Amino acid sequence: MKLCFLLIVMLASAASGAIEKRIVGGVSCKKDRQYHVQIESLQKGKSCGGSLINTRWVITASHCAQQLVKVTLGLNNDVSFFTKAWSFLKGSSKKLEQNIQINQQFTYKDEEGRDHDIMLIKLNEDMSAKLPTIKLPPVECQRPEPSQQVEVGGWGAKTADVTKAKKPSSLKCASTDITACGENDKPDDKYHSDESTTMCAHKPGVEACHGDAGSAVEYNNVLHGIIVSEPVDKCANPIVMLDICYYRKWIDETMLKNP
Repeated sequence: MKLCFLLIVMLASAASGAIEKRIVGGVSCKKDRQYHVQIESLQKGKSCGGSLINTRWVITASHCAQQLVKVTLGLNNDVSFFTKAWSFLKGSSKKLEQNIQINQQFTYKDEEGRDHDIMLIKLNEDMSAKLPTIKLPPVECQRPEPSQQVEVGGWGAKTADVTKAKKPSSLKCASTDITACGENDKPDDKYHSDESTTMCAHKPGVEACHGDAGSAVEYNNVLHGIIVSEPVDKCANPIVMLDICYYRKWIDETMLKNP
């Protein structure tokens, strides 16, 4: 019975994904971004992406959480339908969905106590070491230079009302180019940002949509940014992101202090 139910759900999801749009200008990620996670508010209305950086920690944008959220892992895993079905029947798939309390969410605060739009989420339990993660750059890293190509991805909906948007069937990936940020290219006013923390990327036809915030920005297959663009009534181009290199030491320190 469980197996039949799972088959129906997966087929329905695949059918609805054919008309859904996200990361405009992109193509299916296929086997890429298997580290991607989805973060959803349990109070509904908010959906974001995130990245698994090791067996216990996820990185995302702060505005994606700061409340009780559900984190779903393994959505883009390169495993067969039968493997997923067997995992479901054994009950181990439940581990891939975890409700995360606020006390397990860590937003970066600068020396003046201002929040930045970047967060680490500690999972309730360790994930399997076989689950793909994204590699972090070295502590003394440098951000990509202007005109350098970076990869973005996401599972966001193009429509503003995500409660009515159908769940897409696949993660979308696209390439875009690092560019200078404009005066209004920044996270929400609730969060501090300046030219030392914020990067932007622009390429005609490539946009981030509602639900893509929190997703990873890859450069040379390494995590170098977090999308913080949070468009409401239309998609965003340029795409605004935070520079991981600025926060690299904080990432290590936060995980060390909260084993």
